[in-house]
Amino acid sequence: MVTATALPRVLIAAPASSQGKTTVAIGLMAALRASGRSVAGFKVGPDYIDPGYHALACGRPGRNLDPYLCGPERIAPLFAHGALHPEPADISVVEGVMGMFDGKLGAWPDGTDDPAGFGSSAHIARLLDAPVLLVVDGSHSARTAAALCHGLASYDPRVHVAGVILNRVMGARVVDEITRGCARVGLPVLGALPKSTRVAVGSRHLGLVTADEQGDAVSIVQQAGELVAAHLDLDAIATIAGGAPDLAVDPWDPAAEVEPVPGRPVIAMASGPAFTFRYTETAELLEAAGCRVTAFDPLTARGLPADVSGLYLGGGFPEEHAEALAGNTSLGAEIASRVSEGLPTVAECAGLLYLCRSLDGLAMAGVVDADSSMTPRLTIGYHHARAANDSFLMRAGERYRAHEFHRTTLDTPPYDRDPGPQRMGDQRLAWDVETPTGGNRPEGVLVAPTPGSAPSVHASYQHLHWAGSPVLAQRFARAASEYAHTGHHSPRPAATTPGDALTAAPDLTHHGNRDVLPGLVDLAVNVRDVRPPAWLVERIVASSDQWAHYPDQHEATRAVALRHGVNPDQVLLTAGSSEAFSLIAHGFSPRWAVVVHPQFTEPEVALRNAGHPVGRLVLHASDGFQFDHELLDPRADMVVIGNPTNPTGVLHSAASLRALCRPGRVVVVDEAFMDAVPGEPESLIGARMDGLLVTRSFTKTWSVPGLRIGYVVGDPALIRVLAHEQPCWPISTPALVTARECSTPRAVEQATSDARQAAQDRRHLVARLAGIGIQTVGEARAPFVLADLRAHPPGGLRAGLRALGFTVRGGESFPGLGAGWLRLAVRRPDISDAFVAALARTIDALDTAQHPMRPPQGDIR
Repeated sequence: MVTATALPRVLIAAPASSQGKTTVAIGLMAALRASGRSVAGFKVGPDYIDPGYHALACGRPGRNLDPYLCGPERIAPLFAHGALHPEPADISVVEGVMGMFDGKLGAWPDGTDDPAGFGSSAHIARLLDAPVLLVVDGSHSARTAAALCHGLASYDPRVHVAGVILNRVMGARVVDEITRGCARVGLPVLGALPKSTRVAVGSRHLGLVTADEQGDAVSIVQQAGELVAAHLDLDAIATIAGGAPDLAVDPWDPAAEVEPVPGRPVIAMASGPAFTFRYTETAELLEAAGCRVTAFDPLTARGLPADVSGLYLGGGFPEEHAEALAGNTSLGAEIASRVSEGLPTVAECAGLLYLCRSLDGLAMAGVVDADSSMTPRLTIGYHHARAANDSFLMRAGERYRAHEFHRTTLDTPPYDRDPGPQRMGDQRLAWDVETPTGGNRPEGVLVAPTPGSAPSVHASYQHLHWAGSPVLAQRFARAASEYAHTGHHSPRPAATTPGDALTAAPDLTHHGNRDVLPGLVDLAVNVRDVRPPAWLVERIVASSDQWAHYPDQHEATRAVALRHGVNPDQVLLTAGSSEAFSLIAHGFSPRWAVVVHPQFTEPEVALRNAGHPVGRLVLHASDGFQFDHELLDPRADMVVIGNPTNPTGVLHSAASLRALCRPGRVVVVDEAFMDAVPGEPESLIGARMDGLLVTRSFTKTWSVPGLRIGYVVGDPALIRVLAHEQPCWPISTPALVTARECSTPRAVEQATSDARQAAQDRRHLVARLAGIGIQTVGEARAPFVLADLRAHPPGGLRAGLRALGFTVRGGESFPGLGAGWLRLAVRRPDISDAFVAALARTIDALDTAQHPMRPPQGDIR
């Protein structure tokens, strides 16, 4: 017999998205908890992100209530389970989804036509018999907001709207107007939140930034709680929650859904910033099935947990942490090795990407025979998916409800429909996903360890809620138990591997000057000399009588235009390349900008800071970091590439870059180091530059970074857009004098002579590095070289060099590289000789420390 249980509860709904449900829900949970009550938090729908903040606010797991994935009959039992475990909550707060009556589009699964959308906030409120609190944005209306609340409250009489919370109100008079209006229709206003800039959760291409990634998530939750406590009537809300009818339902019990398997197999469950998406009930089901679930963070864990017998890689944002995942080579190697032995592995979305060969050009675990990348297209929605082949997890023909939510894609299908040999055993189709038109599309991959064997890896974009299909947990546990009994475990890899990249994601704002320390020889910064030429200093000082007047750019602009043989309307002087990239980011609104990496990171920083979606095309060392325009996503309407590229020094052909140009696309080429290439071959500056913008800088060649002077040459129509964004008098008079004087024929001739000398010095450095076995990238054409030192521990390498008087720039801040790469500025041969000798000594010391029985090799003379 089912016993009715008192479970105080409220559901937070709104007329539409972006009204403030999340802020109110998180703040209400935190405020109620701070008042001494125990609180349970829930989220309507498949969203993984909000429950992470609920967990912080409540101090217990956040949970999802999704009638599509779990079935409407399980919603009340799942709610009761969450409200009672790990201890009974004094009050439960359910955060709704979208608008109050918005759910899955179309008719309900049973074909009925209901006032509420299936899976909507209103649907859940009815299933839980929960009173609803409406959150209404009061920033753009007054009594009309009351009319809106009245409409929502009366639309479906089966839903009980118990009160209204106003958000983003602009003043007390507006609150009074809305309150009087709501009182006319019997709706109490429970408080009004002012507009707050302190309580803000970051966003990205798939929604909010997760709690695991938001550095100040705890502070955000606390501030939201303080805001709610100060402006809402918590006691009145608690009274409304306590007035909810007792719920006559047996709480969901994971132990009743599965049977324990023998051996207590260990399931490694990915967690941390890159793998945040997993339903709480998944681990509970596996534990009930006799497994021991152990969390690990693939960003930092050098290996899988001990005695692992199953691997669960859930969803998340691996594309935001691809460099760190790629750098953790020991973990990737162990996963590939264990999979080849048949380790049962479930990978959803982010897990699929991690198992691919590469993600945005960076090497991943290499289990799935495909490359993945970010795209501008969002794939989202509920659907049915039918298992295409047998695996340890499901049987061919079985039909499951699933959800997709991603902006990535796989380049080619990683499977054969008919089982056949692939790079790692058999790779077979996982799903036939039903489409809205009634057809099917193939998706996902099953990986078998050897040809003809049963697949032990199930990887796809489909998210399933295992509480709705507990048989999946049972089968996974059984497979893990069998693996624990029969599997072959290879020796674990070393704790660290020489040459591993640093595990932190690249700091895109890092600049070489941060690496410069007093008293050290600077090979980190690419400025040519320690001071500008004497004649340039003389010209700048001589202009001091003009410093009392506002700067005039016309003469310097004409000089730059004459230097390049273009019209002045093709030239815009800027306060260095930094301003140029900022103007580009704010002057244009690309739907999908692609930055070709590895290269100078400031263009990507500027685009991201301006709120634009940014993808990466990452070039590979195995190809000499050469660019092929056919690799670019054709949907990109802005492309940014360096030439010669910083930090690789590779000079791309003008023809390959011009092939990028097409109507509707802006192509930005950073030629900051082109004046250091004798003759400036492959430059795109010319009379016809349709759709092109080329950025240049005087900084490096003329040793004037303190003056901040550069320029953009390009399509006059695009130049006008940038000029419109530029503030008045952005360039100082000394900087304008620099631009004018460094554009004269005499200065250009000197720059060419200096470039020839730099080329000789570069060849000397490359030869000396080769003499101690250090390879550099292809034929570098810039005043720096990129050296491959991935065979040596990067931390010890740089510490040893600093001890011997040298500072260098590592590759970890460049997407597509890692700490094992060093970018070295070209200096005089005597400095290069001293540096190579110091490098040889450092390498020898590191090798001796790793192999103490090997005799030291001594200096390179």
